[in-house]
Amino acid sequence: MEQIPAEINALKAEIEALREERSALKSVTFNVSDDSPQNIVTAYRQQARNNPELAAEAKGIDDAIAALEMQLKQKQAQLKRLPAKVQRALQQEQLEAARNQAQIHAERINILAAELAAEIRNLKYCADELSPLYWQVYYKPFITGFKTISVPYIRSDGDVWTIVNRIV
Repeated sequence: MEQIPAEINALKAEIEALREERSALKSVTFNVSDDSPQNIVTAYRQQARNNPELAAEAKGIDDAIAALEMQLKQKQAQLKRLPAKVQRALQQEQLEAARNQAQIHAERINILAAELAAEIRNLKYCADELSPLYWQVYYKPFITGFKTISVPYIRSDGDVWTIVNRIV
């Protein structure tokens, strides 16, 4: 029973990947003046005749998407038929998995923010050292805007996560 949500997610991911692959295939373009049903049919048929390999691949992808969507509907129906207790437990498992994934991303963001803050401070130090000479040569500042530079930081009180901007 726990595998149904995983299967649903796998099906959704595969369908999305196939849709992206399908959209990447060269498609027929139409002029606004000739978008009549007859002209559309003619253009698609002509394209299929001109490139039968592409047409066969597109047809195969379309068929695969249709079959996977059918399986997805069946899995979703199976999930709905599960008892409410089981559905709730599955939702909690999904929530925990998503929360763990979010925690990983939040920690990575905080690490990158600390690195960025250090780089900004180093740049500010260089600018402070360079600015007097730069003014003498070019009559303008080397870098401006350091008073408002901030980096994101994610904190949590246990239940709610907050993204704040820390001024560097």
